[in-house]
Amino acid sequence: MSNPLSIYNSLSRQKEVFEPLHPPFAGMYVCGPTVYSNAHLGHARPAITFDLLFRYLTHLGYQVRYVRNITDVGHLENDADEGEDKIVKTARLQNLEPMEVVQKYMNTFHRNMDQLNTLKPSIEPRASGHIIEQQELVRQLLRKGFAYEINGSVYFDVEKYNRKYKYGKLSGRILEDLMANTRELEGQDEKRNPFDFALWKKAAPGHLMKWPSDWSDGYPGWHLECSAMSIKYLGEVFDIHGGGMDLQFPHHECEIAQSTAALGKESVRYWVHNNMITINGQKMARSLGNFITLDQIFRGDHPLLEQAFSPMTVRFFILQAHYRSTLDFSNEALIAAGKGYQRLMKAVETLGNLKPSAASTVDIEDLSEKCALAMNDDLNTPILISHLFDGVKIINSVNDGTEKIDDKGIEALRKLFDDYVFKILGLRDETQDSKTDDLAEELMKIIIDLRGEARTRKDFTTSDRIRDELKKAGVTIKDTKDGVKWERG
Repeated sequence: MSNPLSIYNSLSRQKEVFEPLHPPFAGMYVCGPTVYSNAHLGHARPAITFDLLFRYLTHLGYQVRYVRNITDVGHLENDADEGEDKIVKTARLQNLEPMEVVQKYMNTFHRNMDQLNTLKPSIEPRASGHIIEQQELVRQLLRKGFAYEINGSVYFDVEKYNRKYKYGKLSGRILEDLMANTRELEGQDEKRNPFDFALWKKAAPGHLMKWPSDWSDGYPGWHLECSAMSIKYLGEVFDIHGGGMDLQFPHHECEIAQSTAALGKESVRYWVHNNMITINGQKMARSLGNFITLDQIFRGDHPLLEQAFSPMTVRFFILQAHYRSTLDFSNEALIAAGKGYQRLMKAVETLGNLKPSAASTVDIEDLSEKCALAMNDDLNTPILISHLFDGVKIINSVNDGTEKIDDKGIEALRKLFDDYVFKILGLRDETQDSKTDDLAEELMKIIIDLRGEARTRKDFTTSDRIRDELKKAGVTIKDTKDGVKWERG
């Protein structure tokens, strides 16, 4: 294909030219959230990073199947296959069914993703919906001798795998070093080696999420789900697997091992990892207690926040840094991002009102080539944004009369901003959103007043029709003691 994308391949530690085996199709699997809590700022980075990649591959002409999983079972409190399932623990604390917890936080996650203007994945499978596929993968590994059963649980034999393949090639770990530095932990004595990982865990009495299997009533290991679901939806070999850098080890390393052992070949051509968002130099994470939820950022009601920040400010803040670099949170950085975003949106507004001249003194073709080169260079959004601000300077200079641009140049500049600002970077003009919301408020006031007049005349047929038609359009109205209220959805 034209304009091949160079991406940083975590496996080879160098840039590679991304050319799928069967263009124009590209398969991409991304590890999604474990839905046991509200999404925080750290969750926004992988969501925006792989939304950017999804958008750009589509822009280049690829038909992309983007699979992002939801982990709703099997993710224990630590990576040593011990502790309580995170979702079960939350369900117990909140006195809910586990699937209530999953649905509650999935709804919040999806709402936050819509606010950040991320495109929906092609497929969003849940681990609990693919128990059969995971059990079959366990059987394959047992048949090939890379797994063993003990006391109703099944573990992957890392040492045996390492003798035929190489364990640790993604993260750079060396098994011998792991063996020398791994101490025995209480409760792990049933494993042959402490670094073996669970494929299937026998459920303890009272465990809320369990399924019958050949080995026990239990549940799948966390790593197993991604191998099973990526193979199901993208085939035995696919193009891109992504996720946060914190998933390289052990999660993605274990995925490579179990998929390679089962299939006799590696499944993933390119591994792409985004770096972390930090706060005071430390990874932002719920487990560390230093997280800020996206809702708190949008409302501005967290002690570390000086003000509320809009979703597009957050998106622009994340895009200003390269996806492989760390990004440190601060109010100052978000305020600066908000100003940069507003400057970009103001330029777009000005661009819509530019008057053409007979001749042009600016070179839009050169600017367009620079933008393409930046994106083709491992999604280099900081460089792309700097080029877009060069475009802002051109717009302002033409508007001030110090530069000239012809019809063809205006058309090219509008296409460039439409492609890179809106379609690829995925930014949205929030001032237009605000105008739309204001218009919706005014229209709904008129409709509610008309319905009220019909009710006063006892014309309940018209009143009920207005209510029912609004409901079909996705608007619910409620008669309360404080008047008529309305909401979308």
